[in-house]
Amino acid sequence: MDEPELSESGNPIYRYNKDQENKFTPASGDGENIDAIDAHITQHIGPVEMVFHEIVSDQVHIDIHWVKATAERPYHVLVTSGMSDKSMNTPQEADIPQHLELCMLLPVEWKIDEKSFKDENNYWPIRWMKIIARFPHQYNTWVGWGHTIPNGENAAGFASATKLGCMILLPSLNLPHDFFELKTGSKTIAFFCLYPLYKEEMDFKLKNGTDRLLDKFEEAGISDIVDINRPNSCAPQKKGLFGLW
Repeated sequence: MDEPELSESGNPIYRYNKDQENKFTPASGDGENIDAIDAHITQHIGPVEMVFHEIVSDQVHIDIHWVKATAERPYHVLVTSGMSDKSMNTPQEADIPQHLELCMLLPVEWKIDEKSFKDENNYWPIRWMKIIARFPHQYNTWVGWGHTIPNGENAAGFASATKLGCMILLPSLNLPHDFFELKTGSKTIAFFCLYPLYKEEMDFKLKNGTDRLLDKFEEAGISDIVDINRPNSCAPQKKGLFGLW
């Protein structure tokens, strides 16, 4: 077996192409799993306002559960169901969750409805939740804490209104800790939050590791609530007069 490509921080880098992708396999949702996740969301976050159902599904059927923002919780919560219908191909020797679901936190002003979703500037969080939820099943792999998935090799902006172009999987800062794990009769499902990154933050993480990036986040006050214009915690410093720092 070939040695894996390593980042400067010593973590493996996995690259995938269409030749490695599983052929299209239609999928329908696991009703019991969907109900269990829906009840878990309601118990720990709030009532589900709407479920955005997937019409055509490949490998797994991914729905998005929307918990609407309230005065007490001034952000919307989106949570997937269906990613955990199948176990991921995790390393056997590692203590890594085999079943995952994803969430994203959006600011209260975010437009969440079918009409608004025709604009990619509103839809891209949904699109990327589906992409990442399906990804490990398409490529017989896994995702977990600290993994980054860019929008192409150069982490191009997810939409025209933002330069954020990469996702990292981490625990949520705002959601209750009891939400992070759901035990059902047959499996344990972990819930990770997707944090959008700038390309410079992705590059910093690959060079220095996730813990160092989290230090940068703390210094810059980066939250898990999406802000398309937030400061870049790893932005290059501007040169001063005459090119001096």
